Amino acid sequence: MGSSNDYIHIVMVPFMAHGHLIPFLALAKQIHHQIGFNIAIANTPLNIQYLRSTLRGNPIPGIHFLELQFNSSDHGLPPNTENTENLSLDLIDNAEFNVPGFPDRCKFHVSQLHDFLRKADGTDLWSKFMQPQILSSLKSFGWLCNTVEEIEPYGLDLLRKYIKSPVWSIGPLLPKSWLINSSASGRQHAGKEPGTSPEKCVQWLDMHSDDSVLYISFGSQNTISPSNMMELATGLEKAGKPFAWVIRPPLGFDLKAEFKPEWLPKGFEDRMSRNNQGLLVKNWAPQLEILSHRSTGAFLSHCGWNSTMESLSQGVKIIGWPLVAEQAYNSKMLVEEMGVAVELTRGVRSSISSDKVKEVIEMVMGKEGKGRDMKRKAQEIAEHIMAAVKDEGNEKGSSIKALDDFVSTITTARK
Repeated sequence: MGSSNDYIHIVMVPFMAHGHLIPFLALAKQIHHQIGFNIAIANTPLNIQYLRSTLRGNPIPGIHFLELQFNSSDHGLPPNTENTENLSLDLIDNAEFNVPGFPDRCKFHVSQLHDFLRKADGTDLWSKFMQPQILSSLKSFGWLCNTVEEIEPYGLDLLRKYIKSPVWSIGPLLPKSWLINSSASGRQHAGKEPGTSPEKCVQWLDMHSDDSVLYISFGSQNTISPSNMMELATGLEKAGKPFAWVIRPPLGFDLKAEFKPEWLPKGFEDRMSRNNQGLLVKNWAPQLEILSHRSTGAFLSHCGWNSTMESLSQGVKIIGWPLVAEQAYNSKMLVEEMGVAVELTRGVRSSISSDKVKEVIEMVMGKEGKGRDMKRKAQEIAEHIMAAVKDEGNEKGSSIKALDDFVSTITTARK
């Protein structure tokens, strides 16, 4: 490097993940364009190959790529594994980070971030859509939150300090009949036709003892991979616990298509029906009726917020399998802050084993130890929720008061 044209001014060594490689390349382009510095990006061979491929055969003068010798097998990794995209969750446990505004004890893991967020660089479509939404919301008059003050005091305190605007906790946004009387007969089905009639679901639940049934649902828009569906079914059979499973075609297939027996172990549905261990509900089920039934002991859930609030309102503990959006954060809170959940795995690309499924089910459904503690905490949260929506004469819960205050505030503001 005898001339200034050959001199490398900056060497960049991005973290080995696509969500870091592309932003570093963009930064290198920007610096070179503005200042004219020569920049070298150093990384492992496969990651350098990936970066070169993004240029589509059009190298950029002034930006150089340096390959670092790396053998993944020397570091206990699978062959040809050079970035986190190809690692299972247990091979990336040290990829934790802190978030400004949260205490040091609240560490987050990269696997808890949605793919859009992990790959965001500020110029991608997701960032361009979300940033104006977030900025606009921060300029709003105040926030209405579908939660209860008594169950999220810490998070709500952080939110208020950050946005410096009123926050009204008015949840849970559920039919009041379910909160006042869990055996309510007024059924609401959100305009959907259940795969199995509510009456049949209740009749099946009636045949089982208290807190003995595991309810399984991944929400109205989610499903799991074919291999995980097979392992989950096998694990359920090994555990031997009664279960009601809202089941849809696996990833890669039309969610609205007819469910095929080949996606489950051979003869699985017949065996579960014959010995009364399992009820498979195709497409959609009356969730609140199932969660409020005396026999339902736990909920294997994607941890969507609506499902979370429905489960907590009935004092049902949770086995978490967050898949998308903010679900991993919900699961984190349920596990670490509330102590009412155990996470089985997370994400659509993760993999599970039938033995792990059996182990987690037995722990959570157990009457002693962790299962008992989770049940106690879930019941305490349910009591807080019931108290928050109480509206009897002069006795008003926190959510009722918050809604009253919101109405009063906007009414006054209009005058």
